[in-house]
Amino acid sequence: MLQEPQIPESAQGPRVTPAAGRTAPTPRPVPGPRSAATPRPGRPVPGPARPTPPAQRAHPAPVPAPAPAPVAPTSAPSRPENRSAPQLQLIPAPAGGALDAAEEAVDLLLESGRAPGDILVLTTGEQHPWAAHELSFGDAAYWAQQDAGDDVFFADASAVDRAKPRPVVVVAVNGDAGDTVARALPVARDRAAALLIVCGDPQTINSALGAGV
Repeated sequence: MLQEPQIPESAQGPRVTPAAGRTAPTPRPVPGPRSAATPRPGRPVPGPARPTPPAQRAHPAPVPAPAPAPVAPTSAPSRPENRSAPQLQLIPAPAGGALDAAEEAVDLLLESGRAPGDILVLTTGEQHPWAAHELSFGDAAYWAQQDAGDDVFFADASAVDRAKPRPVVVVAVNGDAGDTVARALPVARDRAAALLIVCGDPQTINSALGAGV
């Protein structure tokens, strides 16, 4: 009977055995797709967005006023004094709360779409804090802001003759219910092109503006 030839151990090739104390190398994993949360090497992980610094008082964006409706011609002559007379709005308030009422009126005007440069605020008593602060930088710089016409302008009623006409004039009767009010309110009415808002004692206001208002 034939027997299969036996291959000598020396002919089977060298047998590799791990050296003592060393383990066989572990296969390196294949890198998978990079997720959006995994940063690129060398680049920091984006942190939370820096909070926007608080803005000062922001005015609402002005809304364009609707175009006036055309007036049909009539044979009767128009009366310029009636056509140019502003609308009068009276807001009853005590002298101590007239300035607060005037500021609330300004806020409502801005929220309704009035541009800040359309509004003039006059005070018959203590000056508005903004006016007092701006006057500390000089009279010329203060009145230059009225000429710029890009924001609400606050002035003392005693200087109403220097105030330029604006679409809306707001008067705070917050003091001095004498000659200043009697002189300032009629001039303020002339300075208001569309709307005159007066905050204060109704009796004092009607007395200053006349019985026909």
